[in-house]
Amino acid sequence: MEPPAPSTTPHTTEPVLVLGAGPVGQTAALLLARRGLPVLVVDEHPRREAVGSKAICQQRDVLDVWDWLGAGRIAREGLTWDTARTFYRDHELFSLSLSDPGASPLPPFVNISQSRTEELLDPLLEQAGVRVLWNHSVTALDQDADGVEITCRGPRGPVRLRGSHALSCLGAHGGVVRKALGIGFEGTSFDDRFLICDIRADLGHWQRERRFYFDPEWNPGRQVLIHPCPDSVYRIDWQVPADFDLQAEEDDGRLEERIRRIIGQAPYEIVWRSVYSFHTRVADRMRVGRVLLLGDNAHLVAPFGARGLNSGVPDAENAAWKIAYVRSGWAGENLLESYHTERHAAALENADVTSATMRFLVPRDEEEQQVRRTVLERAVTDPAYHHRVDSGRLAEPFWYTDSDLTTPCPERPFGGRPPRGRTPEPCPGVLMPDVPVRTDRGPARLRPLLRRGLTLLLGPTPEDTTGPRFTETVRTAAEQATSAPVAVHRISDLDADGTLARALEPRTGQVWLVRPDAHIAAVVEGTDPAVVHAAVHTALGTVPVPPQTSPADGTAGARTTP
Repeated sequence: MEPPAPSTTPHTTEPVLVLGAGPVGQTAALLLARRGLPVLVVDEHPRREAVGSKAICQQRDVLDVWDWLGAGRIAREGLTWDTARTFYRDHELFSLSLSDPGASPLPPFVNISQSRTEELLDPLLEQAGVRVLWNHSVTALDQDADGVEITCRGPRGPVRLRGSHALSCLGAHGGVVRKALGIGFEGTSFDDRFLICDIRADLGHWQRERRFYFDPEWNPGRQVLIHPCPDSVYRIDWQVPADFDLQAEEDDGRLEERIRRIIGQAPYEIVWRSVYSFHTRVADRMRVGRVLLLGDNAHLVAPFGARGLNSGVPDAENAAWKIAYVRSGWAGENLLESYHTERHAAALENADVTSATMRFLVPRDEEEQQVRRTVLERAVTDPAYHHRVDSGRLAEPFWYTDSDLTTPCPERPFGGRPPRGRTPEPCPGVLMPDVPVRTDRGPARLRPLLRRGLTLLLGPTPEDTTGPRFTETVRTAAEQATSAPVAVHRISDLDADGTLARALEPRTGQVWLVRPDAHIAAVVEGTDPAVVHAAVHTALGTVPVPPQTSPADGTAGARTTP
């Protein structure tokens, strides 16, 4: 389907349609509502089903989004393990103690079941005035220049619904939207399957440990992963053959034996169990016209590294602020297209990382088998091989350093993907560090302040001007470029304890432009209004109009029409 021509009327009272009420759909709906848009959610299930752990490991930057939406309880209820142990057969290869040197009060990640996450997000939808239609299965989708129309199979027959845009969060099986849009979903499926059991048991010190076993004698030639969760629940993943029969194992006691080989004679109960096949697939388009694909509807990866939901939530944040800006008339179609370019690049990177992990976990041929065997055997005695043992690189944000919305800064280039557990130095394209700040209302965190709109953070005042004059020059240049909300803060005014200045090391006269999703869009010289003006236009994907200046002092004058 070809994208329709953009409408000349940006403002509408129609809702944004969110298809799917899983955690990605919930997050997208809440983010849209937080930015003042009406939202209608539809889901095929008759009600919420709180079953199974599913996506359990939530990364700090995802917790940050949920905290801003009022769901800080997810981080508080979640469990953070602090030791990662990796074994090969009966040898412990290495143990990593996870420290957290960051300034954010949020943990680096937590383990909490997806069903509990959904349960904590649901009341926020009601509070935000988001309407959810349960038992409505999407059967068709069409769009024109002014909106999107979906057809659902409702409890009383077909239902047609219309909105300005649609966010498809229908998960891996939401092929109806991909088919309607003509979107391919190519990729790879793995023959081996994975048995997942949530068990409740008292396993003592294991409650703070993640354990990964390569080729244990009780699952020879394959892997086992054990994750602690709240309420004394442990998630156990066994790699099993393609012909694995869960019902047969339950009937003849082999499942009981599997569990006993791990936990011994400790009492336990099975909370949930299932068998999965893993896939690596990425949609060839994540935006067609007014419809955006999010989460598993757009990309599937193996769970090792927890890059599923931890990628779906950034999809939601990226989509929400851009739809809000387009609907308000602050940006045009280019901003929506940047959703595809930015998040598709993120999906491809996740696919690359998890595919490398799966090639190590499930070698495709004898050569890959031999490589894995050599690495694991040498890692028993040679620590130099530890970094080559791949059990999954934990989720991390994608950095929009190559985005068309990012203004490069030659003095602050992106140094590439940092070592595991590290974040890159602040530069255009990466997330702004989350540090304590002071505001008129008292102590706060930086990230929530940034999410209100476009934000410009000012370095030390140039010697040839005053603080107020420098601030006003930057503010006027930015406001000439857009009618969107713009906030200007001097870093020295916000910096509660010097952490922000140490993180950014701002130069005199420097301006840091930050997007509404807290990604740094530009680092420029604020003494030149034209440079600030251009950076704002770039961040919104709009065509710049040179700012007017006053010949008397060189500062920006009256606003021009963007």
